[in-house]
Amino acid sequence: MIQFVVSILLFFVIFFGLAFILNMLLRSTWLMAVIYPIIVLMIVDNISTANYFTGPGEAFSTAFSRLTEITIADISILGAGFIGTIVSGFVIKFLRKNGYQMF
Repeated sequence: MIQFVVSILLFFVIFFGLAFILNMLLRSTWLMAVIYPIIVLMIVDNISTANYFTGPGEAFSTAFSRLTEITIADISILGAGFIGTIVSGFVIKFLRKNGYQMF
């Protein structure tokens, strides 16, 4: 149970930080929220990215079948990462609105 709570917190903080830095550098507030589903697919599918180009039919069917097999715990951990990217977008917008210019 402790590992579950720490994992949720860790994913939130990691993806909040990544999204915050990406938003600062690229000045596009919601880019990480759009990229996040691709990252989740890369985490869950356990397939080489090259397989999506060499054998797309088999790779996508395997990826989607593995996506349907994830548990509620995995969904909540990955959901915490997505919430971290969303919160990061709101924080960046708030800071920009209040006059802080990041890069």
